Amino acid sequence: TNDACFLLASGQSKVELATDEDQKTFSQAVESVAIELAKAIASDGEGATKLIEVRLKGADSLEIARRAARSVVMSPLVKCAVHGEDPNWGRVYSRLGVEQVGVESLETLDIFLQGEPMVRDGSPVSLDREALRAKMRTQKIVFEVDLKTGSESAIAWGCDLSKKYIDINAEYS
Repeated sequence: TNDACFLLASGQSKVELATDEDQKTFSQAVESVAIELAKAIASDGEGATKLIEVRLKGADSLEIARRAARSVVMSPLVKCAVHGEDPNWGRVYSRLGVEQVGVESLETLDIFLQGEPMVRDGSPVSLDREALRAKMRTQKIVFEVDLKTGSESAIAWGCDLSKKYIDINAEYS
């Protein structure tokens, strides 16, 4: 019932990647296409007006990095804030807390929106909200989070939550 993308290989072509360089080139090409497809699926969501990208780094484990990045991008409150062009750091911070990234992370993390700091070392920074709102008037919104507790990172993509999404799904039969 949801958009998906699959890569299948039957082996019938008998094509072989003979060298390590061939394998590396092929892997990079597949990854590049997969990333573009993931972004396209996210930005083509019902009623979507903005693509959200969450770049999370500094996690203790890859599992925590992935889970935390997905949690932020999937949060209805973050999605609504993005749609409303509201630079609300608290919604991102609370999602990270829900994911139990660790108290030490919440006390030291940095959160950036569109390249502008919103939280440094776990504390909110003074924002020019109107300038940041202006930076949110674009189709791609990027959050960067540094947990500062490890070396693992992950990226997640999603879309905003618009009134049109609600209308589409309220009338769905």
